Amino acid sequence: MRANPGEPDAGRTSQALAEESFGSDAEIFEVLAGKVKSRVVRQGSGPDILWIPGGDATAEYWIDQFRLFEDYYRCVSYDPRGVGETVCPSPPWSIEDFASDCAAVIREACRPPVALVGLSMGSLIAQQVAIDFPELVRVAVAMGTAARITGFTRDWMKAEIDFRIGGGSLPPEFAACHYAAFAYPAKALADKEVWTRVKSAYARRFGDRDSAGLIAQWQACLDYDCRKALAACDVPIHAVGFSHDVQTPPGMVREVADAAAKGNYHELEGLGHVSFSRHRPKAVAELIRRIICSNYLDRA
Repeated sequence: MRANPGEPDAGRTSQALAEESFGSDAEIFEVLAGKVKSRVVRQGSGPDILWIPGGDATAEYWIDQFRLFEDYYRCVSYDPRGVGETVCPSPPWSIEDFASDCAAVIREACRPPVALVGLSMGSLIAQQVAIDFPELVRVAVAMGTAARITGFTRDWMKAEIDFRIGGGSLPPEFAACHYAAFAYPAKALADKEVWTRVKSAYARRFGDRDSAGLIAQWQACLDYDCRKALAACDVPIHAVGFSHDVQTPPGMVREVADAAAKGNYHELEGLGHVSFSRHRPKAVAELIRRIICSNYLDRA
């Protein structure tokens, strides 16, 4: 990865990298299914929660939540197609392809049925796994999700796809500011401590972003429409909206709960699309824990 000219100093870089790394007790291994070799991370003990990353994100996306859950649950995540160390066929891909990869990880790395937790693209994958492989899923928690992507969100994603197809790329510092504005509420970005963490992570993550992977992931999301399939899905699906979410406004998330045969809607006030990490991870964890513990798993 190329050096990030926006980093203020080497000490802060080292600290940021430590914050974004799994602990020494984490197991990191590969799951092979057909032509897809997924990098998988597993940590903790207890009932399994499989955390599905959003677009452009690796398993490290969920580090804050791993730390909050690993004492009571075995947390599992992985690098989806298009990011990290996962090896897969060339695009185009569909959300059904991503769901098949996820199902392979559940079979090989977990003790199904599991609790699925996803955000953004990860939530679309969670919904499709529940639809296609219901025997593997006890409950799906879909945060910042959609049954179909419409309106501003669709136009924004399509504009970025076209920008990338045209050869566009974003310098690290610009990328950090650009994506953070869509991910966090204004109050979070005004907090110096939060912004320092976000800026460092987002400059590294998006400054070197592979455009081909971004295009393929985002196009799969734009092509997705699971409204009819959700109506026939027997897995409980808890759709979680965030009041300050620009990417997937609460009304878009509620459509999932309304469409699902066993749908439930929850909304967290004052949070943005990615507030589960670096901003208010405990608030998000409390809701996830309550959904899982109260209804579906036998451990607090």
